[in-house]
Amino acid sequence: MRVVIAEDLALLRDGLIRLLGAFGFEVVEAVDNGPSLLRALTAHRPDVAVVDVRLPPTFTDEGLKAALEARREIPGLPVLVLSQHVEQLYARELLSDSRGGIGYLLKDRVSDVQVFVEAVRRVADGGTALDPDVVSQLLTRHAREEPLQGLTPREREVLGLMAEGRSNAAIAAKMFVTEKAVSKHTNSIFGKLGLPPSEDDNRRVLAVLAYLGA
Repeated sequence: MRVVIAEDLALLRDGLIRLLGAFGFEVVEAVDNGPSLLRALTAHRPDVAVVDVRLPPTFTDEGLKAALEARREIPGLPVLVLSQHVEQLYARELLSDSRGGIGYLLKDRVSDVQVFVEAVRRVADGGTALDPDVVSQLLTRHAREEPLQGLTPREREVLGLMAEGRSNAAIAAKMFVTEKAVSKHTNSIFGKLGLPPSEDDNRRVLAVLAYLGA
């Protein structure tokens, strides 16, 4: 069973290589940053990827974003996420894709070798392995942000910048897209939030209020 590992901490990365090797897995590549992860996944097309969320260069959500992009290129690519945190937005996007195995474990689960190895095998076989704490946090967040559940990650990013008071031109510059693309996203946001055209209400303000309320 071929595995790609993404982990920026050298000690943990080496430990994962040795651990998986001892249980019969073949680690075809181990990387320490988001761009290298995307390249490795598309080049090797492994049976399963074991991915840390926060990788260089930004140490935010590079690993999860690279995994999502790889799954768009390789539908159904099995991904097991390891993290010290629950990254709400991209975790829900990853878990909403029913094609292929998916897992999300907090890093302290790796200390239980049997649980971790079983999770890797289950995800590689197309199953699901979710940490109970991850499920709990996602469900709690889902209940709080019900009005925004239909927005895509890109639309949420646009809405967040709107909440900062940025114009479409400023949002376009921040996201490195055209104003036309931003306008398309804002219109989609208004539609999903049930804000039809109106002469009385400022839909931009109402959308931001929905965002802040969630």
